[in-house]
Amino acid sequence: MDALNYTKELVAFESTSNLSNLAVSDYVEAALKSLGFEIERLEYDDTKGVRKANIIGRRGQGQGGMAYFAHTDVVPADPWFTDEFGPFTPTLKDDKLYGRGSCDMKGSIACMLAAAKQYVDRDLKHPLYITCTADEEVGYHGARNVAEKSSMYREMVDGEAHGIIGEPTMLNVVYAHKGTYGFQAISHGRAAHSSLSTGINANLAMIPFLVEMKKLYEECMTDPRWQNAEFDPPTNGWNIGINDRTNAVNITPPQSICTVYFRPMPGQDPEELVSRAREAAEKCGIEFQFKCGGQPVYTEPGSPFVKEVLQIAGKEQARTVSYGTDGSQFTEMKNIVVFGPGDIGQAHTHDEFIELEQLEQGTEKFSQLIENWCC
Repeated sequence: MDALNYTKELVAFESTSNLSNLAVSDYVEAALKSLGFEIERLEYDDTKGVRKANIIGRRGQGQGGMAYFAHTDVVPADPWFTDEFGPFTPTLKDDKLYGRGSCDMKGSIACMLAAAKQYVDRDLKHPLYITCTADEEVGYHGARNVAEKSSMYREMVDGEAHGIIGEPTMLNVVYAHKGTYGFQAISHGRAAHSSLSTGINANLAMIPFLVEMKKLYEECMTDPRWQNAEFDPPTNGWNIGINDRTNAVNITPPQSICTVYFRPMPGQDPEELVSRAREAAEKCGIEFQFKCGGQPVYTEPGSPFVKEVLQIAGKEQARTVSYGTDGSQFTEMKNIVVFGPGDIGQAHTHDEFIELEQLEQGTEKFSQLIENWCC
């Protein structure tokens, strides 16, 4: 079973997002080259100076074809549920493969490699693209790098390739997902013993800002223009966090931080909400920092493209999800859905696994998509 072997080898690379993904990228590049793919490699340094790589492969020429997208980074694996084997030691048990990234989403990459291997001796009439990015788990930085700098990505867009984001959906077809936006506001004070008058309590300037954030929360939860019944829940979340980072009650807080993370849906203008939050911060005299902005993904569920994927998937109806993907950076793609093996409920868990049956079915379905669009 090629997909199982590929998954084992991919999981063995510790590619947590705070580390370099060069080793696992080297592996993907070598695997694609062995299957006859031309390679475009894009490297960059993340905000902490850690070297990262995106690998884009293409086999076949011409227009159209299939464009598959995945990421090679994983979330941390601490704690892990057993001392019997570590999170980066792929382990078979009860028809499941355990290991960090087995489900999200190295199992999907493995299925795509296994499917592509089945066509290694066949000429493709239309191109097959396989893209593996860095930093999906921490803000889609790798995908943004691909969208901005990859010549092969430009070919996918201009040629109207059929896009597949291979995130785990249990091979259900997802036609839309929410975006991901985040910002933080920082109130600066001065630490001192609370019995003295020399300190400046940073929370005092933060309190009126929090009042404004609560008003925006209530608006997002009740105003129909910030809701979309196609999603469950139909709201953007508007999740407010607060932390003054004091370790004792008798310290005047020198800093107060409010974070807001929300998930805009198709047809909404998240920049309006960010702008209103920024204006509130300026009014309160506190610092505002925009952290991330990923657009929602939407392809018309009744489109011929979605119907085509549904037919191959053997499903009757496409659905939506509330999480985000690298697709938020690939909005120029005319046709794109989320479709991949594994259960999103297993992603990021302390005992992450993928069922072997999903690896088998994922390989089969990806092969059918290649047959349909590339042969």
